[in-house]
Amino acid sequence: VPLVIRAAMCGGIGMGAQHSQNLESWFVHVPGLIVIMPSTPYAAKGLLTAAIRNDNPVVFFEQRQLYGTSGPVPEEDYELPIGVAEVVQEGSDLTIVATGRMVRIALSAARQLAKSQINAEVIDPRTLKPIDMKTIIESVKKTSRIIIVTESWRTCGFASEIAASVAESCI
Repeated sequence: VPLVIRAAMCGGIGMGAQHSQNLESWFVHVPGLIVIMPSTPYAAKGLLTAAIRNDNPVVFFEQRQLYGTSGPVPEEDYELPIGVAEVVQEGSDLTIVATGRMVRIALSAARQLAKSQINAEVIDPRTLKPIDMKTIIESVKKTSRIIIVTESWRTCGFASEIAASVAESCI
């Protein structure tokens, strides 16, 4: 079913509890469904284009606090590949995997860590399903450490899936 559902998510801007949920892990559990969560305007355009052209159902999560974000977006047509993570910042001491608006917070934390001579690699999965575990695992094997930053629930949240996959492959 070629269908794209755009859905605003996350709190932090004074919305009621019924409008401030993080439901990405619910949708990741649905067989055959693609789940996307961009962190930049560039990624949003490229991934939305890919989603529209995909023959499968896609849930495209947009975090409300990113709506005011600006950044370079080419006017020409382009697509970003679904299921391919972006290494936003190279590092050697620590892997930080962050989703959505947490990527900006992870980059800020990486700048603070750099002041203490800690070189953090920041990875944005961009697509939660399918997820590019290969990129994440390669990074963790390089750094031997991981921090996962999401706004999802602790119990059965998306971060626990990343943690479990990393533990299976790296410990």
